[in-house]
Amino acid sequence: LDLESTHNRGTRMNTAFSDIFHHIVSWSVNPMYFSLYSGPHKVEEACEMYCRAANMFKMAKNWNAAGNAFCQAARIHMQLQNKHDSATSFIDAGNAFKKSDPNEAIKCLNAAVDIYTDMGRFTIAAKHHITIAEIYESELVDIEKAIAHYEQAADYYKGEESNSSANKCLLKVGAYAAQLEQYAKAIEIYEQVGSSTMDNPLLKYSAKEYFFKASLCHFIVDELNAKLAVEKYEEMFPAFSDSRECKLLKKLLDAHEEQNCEAFTEAIKEFDSISRLDQWQTTMLLRIKKTIQGDEGDLK
Repeated sequence: LDLESTHNRGTRMNTAFSDIFHHIVSWSVNPMYFSLYSGPHKVEEACEMYCRAANMFKMAKNWNAAGNAFCQAARIHMQLQNKHDSATSFIDAGNAFKKSDPNEAIKCLNAAVDIYTDMGRFTIAAKHHITIAEIYESELVDIEKAIAHYEQAADYYKGEESNSSANKCLLKVGAYAAQLEQYAKAIEIYEQVGSSTMDNPLLKYSAKEYFFKASLCHFIVDELNAKLAVEKYEEMFPAFSDSRECKLLKKLLDAHEEQNCEAFTEAIKEFDSISRLDQWQTTMLLRIKKTIQGDEGDLK
C-alpha cells in the first residue's frame, strides 16, 4: 500500500510539472504575447520560468524534459546576448540529457563549447570536450570520436599552457591509438609526454612508464625498432636503464630473438608478481607474444 501511494504521488508530481512546463511553453512562444508585451525584461522572465521548470523536472527525475527546458533557456539567453548564461544552460541541459539521451547531451555540450571558444574561454571548452569524449567512451562506444575530442581538449590546454592537463588527454589518445593498432601515433605521443616529464622533479618517475609503453608499440611493429628505441630512451633518460620496465624489455627482446616462448612468458610473470601489469600492457604483450612461433595465445 505504501509503495502504491508513493508511486501515485510521483505520478501526480510528474503530471503537475508537465502541466507547468506546457503552460510555460505556450506562454513564452505565443506571438500575441510578444506583440502585446515588448521589452527584454519579458523575455528574461520567460527564461527564468524555463529554468524553474527545468529544475522541477530534475527533482522529478524527468531528465528529457529538464534537458529540453534548459535548452530553451539557453536559446533565450543567446537571444539576449547573455553568452555565458547561455553556455551554462547548455551545460545544464547536457548534464540532464546524460542520464537519458547521450546523443542529445553531446549536442548541448558542443553548443556550450562553441560559445566558450567564441569567448576565448579555452580551458573551460577543453573541460567539456573531455566530458564529450567520456560519453563517447562509456555510453556510445565510439572510440574514434572520443579520440578526436581528447585531442581537441589537449590542443586547447596546450594553448593555455596547461601542459599537465594536456598530457592527461594525450595519454588517453595514445592508449586508444595503440588499441586501434595506430602504433606510430601512439609512439609519438608516449615519446612526447615522456620527454616533457623526464626533466620535471615531480613527474620524472612517470617517464619510464611512457617510454616503456612506446617501446611495446615499437616491439609490436618490429623487434629491431624496439631495440633501437630502448637504446634511445636509455640515452635520453639514464634513469630508464635501471628501471624494472627496461630490464623486462631486454629480457623480452632476447626471448623474442631466440623465439623462446617460455622465456618470454616467464619474464612477464616475474615482472607481474611485483608490479602488476594493467589491461593495456597485457594486451600489447599478448600481441607481441603472438609473433613468436608456437605461441599458445596467453601469458600463463
